[in-house]
Amino acid sequence: MTRTASENTASDRLGELASTIRKQAAAPATRRHLRGLPTFKVVKDVPEHLQALLDELKDAERKADI
Repeated sequence: MTRTASENTASDRLGELASTIRKQAAAPATRRHLRGLPTFKVVKDVPEHLQALLDELKDAERKADI
């Protein structure tokens, strides 16, 4: 016996979603698109104003004991 859409469980829907995502990630169109994106690279030099904000965040986290 097959279930109707309203009878599908949350687990079934998550399984279907995972399957759909895997198929889309492996699709040739997706792979072509991703190859065309710039390569991610880590920048070691952070501008001073951003470093100051990061330092403030670190101090706030330390004070909050996070």
